[in-house]
Amino acid sequence: MRQVSPRTDPAPSRLRYRLERMRLTPVYRRLFRLGVPVLVIAGLAGGYLADAGRREALGEKFTGIRRQIETRPEFMVHLMALEGASAHVQEDIREIFPYELPASSFDLDLPAIRAMVEDLPAVARANVRIRQGGVLAVEITERVPVALWRTREEIDVLDITGAAIASIAERAERPDLPVLTGAGADRAVAQALDILAAARALGAPVRGLVRMGERRWDLVLADGKRVLLPETEPVRALERVIVLDRSSDILGRDLVAIDMRLGARPTVRLSEAATEEWWRITSASGAAGNSSGAKGR
Repeated sequence: MRQVSPRTDPAPSRLRYRLERMRLTPVYRRLFRLGVPVLVIAGLAGGYLADAGRREALGEKFTGIRRQIETRPEFMVHLMALEGASAHVQEDIREIFPYELPASSFDLDLPAIRAMVEDLPAVARANVRIRQGGVLAVEITERVPVALWRTREEIDVLDITGAAIASIAERAERPDLPVLTGAGADRAVAQALDILAAARALGAPVRGLVRMGERRWDLVLADGKRVLLPETEPVRALERVIVLDRSSDILGRDLVAIDMRLGARPTVRLSEAATEEWWRITSASGAAGNSSGAKGR
């Protein structure tokens, strides 16, 4: 009788089945398609860069290539154009400019240049950009001087915001600007200019404005007379003085000051000579009245 060998089961084992299923998943395919080459390349690169000399040589090579690109003619800046700046501001900018031209545009820090220019006292705003042709254009808006602020140390030239533009040695250097004095005068320049504009209607030359107590102004005329203005609505109070002067020539009289701090009751302070004369006239009038009364009795 012939012996029959047992038939083998064609089904895969459980482990082989699981491995086949895993091999067919997208993650497994992606790992072998991309991950293995990346690991091989990373290993080769790591082995090559393990030597310090090779790393240094490779860094120098990349630095040289980068520098060749940055110094191409189309990236070079050859000159600086200053627009909207006066001669002395241009001189100050060129003195503090930290770069040697020509220079690569990659080496120029435009925000830092702008901040450096705007730090100058005479500059209000600056715009920095690189134009075609290798020109560094710096567009400048300067502060406009509107007044002088006399302090104990110096005379500062102020703009409308009270920022100090420059300092001068004496008043004669800027006779076109009005003079402000007193602590805090630089914080109320706009109000001072409004007062001085209204004072033109007085028809009398003005010496300047004095800030009193850092809260109000005294208008000083060329002959030394003062108009004491209130803290609020000083222009309106000055307009009342103008009306009084036109109606009764009050500023032409022998007085020291007109106090407008109490709007409902302006006060006039006479000079010493005028006060003595007033007392003399008052005393003489009183004596004449007493004499007439005695004769009548």
